[in-house]
Amino acid sequence: MDKKKGLLNVFVSIAFKMIILVANILVRRFLIRYIGNEINGLNSLYGSILDFLAVAELGVGVSITYCMYKPIVEGDNDKVSALYGLFTKLYLIIGAIILVVGCALMPALPYLAKDYQNLDVNLYLTFALMLASVVLSYVYSSKTSLINAYKNNYITTIISSIGQLLQFGLQIIVLVYTGSFVWFLICRIITGALQWGATEIIVRKKHSDIIKNKQKIDEETKNTVTKSIKAMFMHKIGGVLVNTADSLIISAFIGLVVLGKYSNYTTIMVAMTGVLTLCFTPLTAVIGHMCVSEDKLQVKKYFNFFHTFNFVLGTIFFLGYYGVIDNLVTILFDDGLELAKSISIVITVNYFIQFMRQAALLFRDATGTFYNDRWKPLIEGLLNVGLSILFVLVFPEEYSVVGVIVATIITNIFICHIIEPYVLYKYAFKSNVKGYYLRNYLYIAVFCAALLIFNFSMITSDNQWIELFANGFISLAFSFTIAAAVLLCNKDFRFYIRQLLNRIKSRRKPQISNNGNVNQENSDGISDSKDNNNK
Repeated sequence: MDKKKGLLNVFVSIAFKMIILVANILVRRFLIRYIGNEINGLNSLYGSILDFLAVAELGVGVSITYCMYKPIVEGDNDKVSALYGLFTKLYLIIGAIILVVGCALMPALPYLAKDYQNLDVNLYLTFALMLASVVLSYVYSSKTSLINAYKNNYITTIISSIGQLLQFGLQIIVLVYTGSFVWFLICRIITGALQWGATEIIVRKKHSDIIKNKQKIDEETKNTVTKSIKAMFMHKIGGVLVNTADSLIISAFIGLVVLGKYSNYTTIMVAMTGVLTLCFTPLTAVIGHMCVSEDKLQVKKYFNFFHTFNFVLGTIFFLGYYGVIDNLVTILFDDGLELAKSISIVITVNYFIQFMRQAALLFRDATGTFYNDRWKPLIEGLLNVGLSILFVLVFPEEYSVVGVIVATIITNIFICHIIEPYVLYKYAFKSNVKGYYLRNYLYIAVFCAALLIFNFSMITSDNQWIELFANGFISLAFSFTIAAAVLLCNKDFRFYIRQLLNRIKSRRKPQISNNGNVNQENSDGISDSKDNNNK
């Protein structure tokens, strides 16, 4: 496995994600202060609607990188060029579909934004601007996917991250000097155009041979790609129905004010999970190449390590999130924007359970087994929407938001965490999944128990900062105790940690062989010997 490039992708992604996390929170703070929490809720609603429209992507992005792994490894540039040409056409069609469907949805905006009459804003104009910024991104999406397919995710991460940071800077200036939501959205279009230009320059410099080749796709490859896209289309529908339905239902049934408060919590949560998932997603291409060249047993060993790593990482960060989130919202945004503790705890559990799927999703995308569970997301999405609407109507008003989130937890536990690993083990690893189920549900149970105990261990104080740091340190004590227990009980996890530490030590200290030659370890841990006399 190309560890150097994988680690570079992870490092760059995490570094920029952390910077963007801070910048995004800062922009939201200015948005609430200069325009109001209701506009903040409206902005979140627009984002959810456009995420829903992005179902038109049909999962092309994942399909592109998966289909390109083999020809890139084999050095078949003609096939890579043919795939690139096909995906360029597909992305342009997708952008056109999103534009048309977005315009068609505009008359429904007043029904989706409850209490919008209180806002001094043109719903149609502002939504059109947001729509334009999203459609623009599809113009250069195939070029982004081409760069990623060659395991150079760090390049696209740098481009998109600098673009976002520039966008945030312009938006803050606009909010301070104009207080205009319209100009706030125009900033997205300006920076999107700049990202397009930067991506175009990089692709033409690094992959001009692929772009200029202009090969036509053969029928067999076209059928394979179509099969992958159809499968990812089903996954995209399910993901959209699950991830965007909550915000849409809260906006339509409860109101923009509550959605604004809820989005403050989820913005921090999504930003945090975005950082955490970057420990996994940049490795998709690397693992995809490994799956082509290595045996299934070795791939399964890597998966078991990533699953345990998934749990340890999630425990540390999600317990920490619950410990500080209420204080963090008050400090970052304003007083009076806190949600009830019951909502905070279900948000934490919901996102932890979703995060525990990361290892399985990483290897699913890398091995191409997303076709085998293509019906799962549709069932998951429809069940989630149905339960969310039912619970928001049945639960008491003060617990209506809790009901919406509980619906998502149920669908994740009883559908995603059963079907996704089953398909991965059956079709990719060719082995029994029972051991994974036992370990996975034990991990979830341990986290929920730790969260419950931690909830009763938290302290209260009149000083927000004292309360934040105290509960943060208590959460670390809980999570590091659990991490230590995992290290003691899981021998495979200990093995990989020792292997990593040994490689770090061996790189620091050159070894002297019996004949006096210096052995330096390469990136794969294999010693290379050089005889000084032959220099």
